[in-house]
Amino acid sequence: MPRLLYLFALCNLLIGTGAFVLSGVLAPMATSLQVSVAAAGQAMTVYALSTAVLAPLALVLTGGWPRRRVLCVSLAVFALGNALCALAGNLPALLAGRVLMGVGAVFTAVAAGIAVALVEPERRGRALSLVFIGISLSYVIGLPLGAWLGFRHGWQLPIALVAGLSGVASLVLVFVLPRDIAAPGASFTGLGALLRRREVAWVLALTLLYFTAIFCVFSYIGPVLQALVPMSTEAMSLTLMLFGLSGVAGTLIGGWANDRYGAQRTLTMQLAVLGFMMLLVPLTRGQHALMVAVFVVWGIAGFGMMAPQQSRLAAIAPAQAPILLSLNTSMLYLGTALGAAIGGPAALRIGFDHLAWVGAPFAVAGWLTLRAGATRRAALSRA
Repeated sequence: MPRLLYLFALCNLLIGTGAFVLSGVLAPMATSLQVSVAAAGQAMTVYALSTAVLAPLALVLTGGWPRRRVLCVSLAVFALGNALCALAGNLPALLAGRVLMGVGAVFTAVAAGIAVALVEPERRGRALSLVFIGISLSYVIGLPLGAWLGFRHGWQLPIALVAGLSGVASLVLVFVLPRDIAAPGASFTGLGALLRRREVAWVLALTLLYFTAIFCVFSYIGPVLQALVPMSTEAMSLTLMLFGLSGVAGTLIGGWANDRYGAQRTLTMQLAVLGFMMLLVPLTRGQHALMVAVFVVWGIAGFGMMAPQQSRLAAIAPAQAPILLSLNTSMLYLGTALGAAIGGPAALRIGFDHLAWVGAPFAVAGWLTLRAGATRRAALSRA
């Protein structure tokens, strides 16, 4: 694999940590800002909406820029957004920083587009899984470490660290990235016709649904774990780390399975496992080992879907892969926002320990969407 992809993975580690570290420190953050946990959780919603709406716009507006400049500037903007969050003294200020972070998260879509352009189609799944392994690693390294630091030294500290490291990384990119990266920029040319194709709509709908399912729970993962099995800060950090490791394994397995068995078969199995695990989560209350086992299997299935989904879109229209991958990221974050928006009020009614049952129907809907898309393709091929 091109060495450039390993560098992208490290940068995505910072982006994933900055995006999701708040979910582990919602309780102290809510206390500090004098709001409810459900209200604090909307910081996830705002970041997700910003990424979904503003990142594709930024991708197109910078379509004529050299890819090197886009990568460096976007990571610098992400760093600035984190710095504003770390300095926030109230919820509106925090949300403003999260909006800026969402703009900077365009880095991930640009890196994915470059990964598609640098490798041949039969290695596309593994290339994309390598780029996105950084996001998965953020659950292993960034989220548990951030939760531990946040509870011990204040919720602002992990965010400030992400701001500083992202700023340093943007400067490093200036010096190490090649001046000419052979990858196309994004544009809206021909996008309307492409989006009218049913196969594109089915793929984007699936991303929206399964991320809604996951983030009904994951936006509130700290309170969820405590509701299922009360534990110390150290035990919760370890539990989050194990879940993150399952995500790393899932990302690698998903890329391998996509190249070996194809996206359709891989996603069918992953969605079935994801939905079943979500039904099991509330039943693990009071049983730490069983809870961890269920979340580990969930992580392998859930994180493994990114590479097959991205690969499906890139195969539909390779020349327009950057904008399609960005739109897929938009669906990802719209699902994140929808999940957070649904999960907060639902937790007030049924408790954090039962949130997985709220998300499970979305996983089932995603499985049905995948099957419906496959049925339509089969019908067209016979026609």
